[in-house]
Amino acid sequence: MTTLVLVHVIISLIAIVAGVIVMFGLLGSRAMPGLTGIFLLFTILTSATGFVIPPLITEKVLPSQIIGGLSLVLLAIACIALYAMQLKGVWRPIYVVTAMVSLYLNVFVLVIQSFLKVPALKALAPAVPPNPPSGPVFAAVQGIVLVFFAVMIIGAWRRFRPVNFA
Repeated sequence: MTTLVLVHVIISLIAIVAGVIVMFGLLGSRAMPGLTGIFLLFTILTSATGFVIPPLITEKVLPSQIIGGLSLVLLAIACIALYAMQLKGVWRPIYVVTAMVSLYLNVFVLVIQSFLKVPALKALAPAVPPNPPSGPVFAAVQGIVLVFFAVMIIGAWRRFRPVNFA
């Protein structure tokens, strides 16, 4: 594993752990400015560093680049909603959805990478390069992750009403 890949993985794991804690904070309507900042910063860094693994210059646009680009757009909107618009009015649900969908995308990629790199998971859902893992086990895991995040995002949308974020 190259140093860049190792740094990218560490950044990704920090972003995911911070994001999951922030997600449960949203469900409890708790503002966690410091941890939220870490989540947003490290998720932005995850998406940005992902563009250099593999190198930017490729013959075609890769799915990882599409997910990274989408995540960066969502994170930009989340940052505007949170820091510029201070979650006022419609910006509160916009923040919840954009921040949590970007977390979901990070976890979605984590599941793919886990099935590609962890031998036990790789055996359950073999991938034939350049295709990602496939099969019923992989589909079930991704389906569970999707349903989990859909329920969490809806819950956070309904419950997150901080009195003051600062």
